[in-house]
Amino acid sequence: MKKQAEPTTYESAYAELQQIVHALQEETVGIDQLAEKIARATELIRFCREQLRATGEDIERLTGK
Repeated sequence: MKKQAEPTTYESAYAELQQIVHALQEETVGIDQLAEKIARATELIRFCREQLRATGEDIERLTGK
């Protein structure tokens, strides 16, 4: 499995994650690609969580809370 590029924005990561979820729900992912899709989804979820955490910290810092 080749390493995919890190997403550059929350929106791009979320959109790709939605595509993966849709493909899994529609059962269009073959068994040979399943582990790869799950691994990529895990990376995207981690990225999104980090972006949300960082944004939350920025908001707290800016609002003084």
